[in-house]
Amino acid sequence: MKLKRRRQLVTYLNILDQPIQFNPFVFSRKFILWAVLGLFGGIIASVYWIVLELLTHQLAFFEGWLVIPTMAICGLLAGLIIHFIGDPGEIHLIVNNIRFNKGKLDPKNNPSMVMSSLLCIASGGSLGPEAPLVQVTGSTGTWLGKLFRLKGEELRSMSIAGMASGFTALFGAPLGGSLFSLEILHHKHAVEYYKAIIPAFVASSFSYIIFAIIVHLGIGPIWDLPSYEMQDKFDFGYAVLFGIAATVVGWLFIFCTKFFKSAFGKLKTPIYIKTTLGGIMLGIIVFYLPITRYFGHHEISKLLVGDFSIQLLIAILVFKIIAIAITVTSGWRGGFIIPLFFCGATLGLIIHQFLPFISLSLTIVSCMAAINACVTRTPMSTTILLATLTGFTYFIPILFASLTGYFLAPRIPFISSQMENSPN
Repeated sequence: MKLKRRRQLVTYLNILDQPIQFNPFVFSRKFILWAVLGLFGGIIASVYWIVLELLTHQLAFFEGWLVIPTMAICGLLAGLIIHFIGDPGEIHLIVNNIRFNKGKLDPKNNPSMVMSSLLCIASGGSLGPEAPLVQVTGSTGTWLGKLFRLKGEELRSMSIAGMASGFTALFGAPLGGSLFSLEILHHKHAVEYYKAIIPAFVASSFSYIIFAIIVHLGIGPIWDLPSYEMQDKFDFGYAVLFGIAATVVGWLFIFCTKFFKSAFGKLKTPIYIKTTLGGIMLGIIVFYLPITRYFGHHEISKLLVGDFSIQLLIAILVFKIIAIAITVTSGWRGGFIIPLFFCGATLGLIIHQFLPFISLSLTIVSCMAAINACVTRTPMSTTILLATLTGFTYFIPILFASLTGYFLAPRIPFISSQMENSPN
């Protein structure tokens, strides 16, 4: 018998020796696991959001000068939680664990992250709930993966899918949330985690459905911008110009954050002292500029419908940047993506005062995209997220602005664990 015939015979015997497979589709049991993770992510995000809304409404009662002691006390309580229960870390720790700790996110710090972030966000800190949700749902993915004895890339994929489910629930953008969970890990090597893209899509889709059913949030654009129709090829050029302006603001934010990080770093005191000082400083800013309170989810809508003078808009932009920097560096917990979108929207309104003949929607969305891409280095997901959040259907100008912010970003990333070789 010829060698070729022998090889064919061995191949056929091996096929016959395997158990009969009745599933002719790509669908597999792993799909169910990803779907369950998405359901968990949607439920976790829904409970977190409901509690956050209730607590926010309670603390919103304290206005005027009362906002200063309110934010100071909440800062103190959040610092005590972190001091006694454990430091949950920040976004760079999440990125480090995914990249260098075999994709494992430890759930032991979730109680500290949840309680401290609820106090920080509900009292009016300039950080959003995206980072806490990403931490909790990502660690849920790790736990579920370990429960089913997954290892290696499969376990890492479960963690990334969990992150995507939490991010998607808040923003209502399954595609953008999935890409963000990969792109935030490393701007140059996101392709390394390509195996996680389908798990992330599945988990995000189920999380989106559950969150929308329970909370009734995330269906349709969140921020209502004027309709836009591209009528001139120069709109791409405008998007790049606005992206450059927003990137300058992104650099200012990064330098401002470094300044306050150095200042708070020189204080050799427990973290609850730093969070209290941060609360006092934030309270003073909010007292004079109430619209800088909170992370910007509803405040962006107030900006769009309000009638603000150019001087007031400049003051809002400057002090919002300072507020975000103080919140990030004084030990308060939360995410800075939506606050950066708020800064971008404010800058867009300022530019529109000088160039009223250019579409307001194009101006605002371009600035929002560039500043976020500059700081987080996520041009692809930022483009898709903003197209979903604003209903801006011509997403190519957004991409031009995002890429402008990305390529003009500082060589040393704001999220230190995005570097080629993280020291951690």
